[in-house]
Amino acid sequence: MDLNSANLDISRLSDADKRDLQQQISNEMQKAKLQESIHNLTDTCWTKCITGGISGGKLSSKEETCTQNCVERFLDANTAVLKHLEQMRGEIS
Repeated sequence: MDLNSANLDISRLSDADKRDLQQQISNEMQKAKLQESIHNLTDTCWTKCITGGISGGKLSSKEETCTQNCVERFLDANTAVLKHLEQMRGEIS
């Protein structure tokens, strides 16, 4: 069923239903952003750290250390960016 055949009229929703719908949309957008970040992290660290085949279902100690460091740096960088954006927002307000 597509949106046209459902004959949805958002203007008929109550204010509470509109807020609920907006919150659900916001939640889904946040989930999508998180999934994108996880994908980018996985792709970046895999490309950087996994240099050979995985034998026996385990990473080599070098690959494991590299992956751990890569994830930590990725999280550190994201935290630094978020703090900077919060500071900028505080200066604008």
